[in-house]
Amino acid sequence: MNTRRLPTPALRWATAATLAAGGYIHAQLYVDEYRFIHIIGPLFLLQAGASFALAALLLMGTPPLLLRAAAAGVALGALGGFTASRTVGVFGFTERGLQPAPQAVLSLLAETGTLLLLATWQMTVVTQHRAARPPVRPPIRNRATTRTPPD
Repeated sequence: MNTRRLPTPALRWATAATLAAGGYIHAQLYVDEYRFIHIIGPLFLLQAGASFALAALLLMGTPPLLLRAAAAGVALGALGGFTASRTVGVFGFTERGLQPAPQAVLSLLAETGTLLLLATWQMTVVTQHRAARPPVRPPIRNRATTRTPPD
């Protein structure tokens, strides 16, 4: 994939959109069902708030690496919570399969999309920094001043 052609503003907007979409899904689930579940409900509200806040910060301008890392952490946290709730459980809370439908699938798509966009964005930043640096050349030795040892 040629990351040089992807403009940073497009990546910033797309990342903010997927992050906000994941936040919206968590907020909707909190209001509809999860607010009554001890510990899990507030975690859904925290996920939604963090997602919305980070999406807004992303839209304000080109963010530093720390902000992109925070966005990745929120997305990874959501995916980790999803996985844990279907395997070992989270604070005694478990779910099965892709329930509640369709929010579970949409959330997985949004969080995975966020991570893929952030990875692409990071590759773009690294590529741009490498292209901006001048190439390293070996020092040129002046043969007139370089002495060779006698035979």
